[in-house]
Amino acid sequence: MQLNLIIDDWSMDLKIPDGYLEAMRTSFDNMDKDMDRGWQIGQRWVKNPNPIQRCQLVAGKLLTALESDNEQLALMMGGYILSRMPNVKQVVIDNTGVPEETSFNTQTS
Repeated sequence: MQLNLIIDDWSMDLKIPDGYLEAMRTSFDNMDKDMDRGWQIGQRWVKNPNPIQRCQLVAGKLLTALESDNEQLALMMGGYILSRMPNVKQVVIDNTGVPEETSFNTQTS
């Protein structure tokens, strides 16, 4: 399984190994429990982020992981997105500090 990532003019495919989503299910559920308490999204506090907002938050963490060459964190964040949005093929990650501008596509462009 792979997830295409677009950041400004840059594109890459994040490969998610077979069985990874199932193996990480508990970790992903724990991430959801943490987000159930609310989360800062951009300049505002969201009491109970919806599934898209959760994936936008995680996409921001994915961007940070890529910038710091943290492959394990990038894999985990990409895996979370695919576990919560299984039809997503591409994530266009906002790089301007506005997480709400991150978008998810069901086909690559």
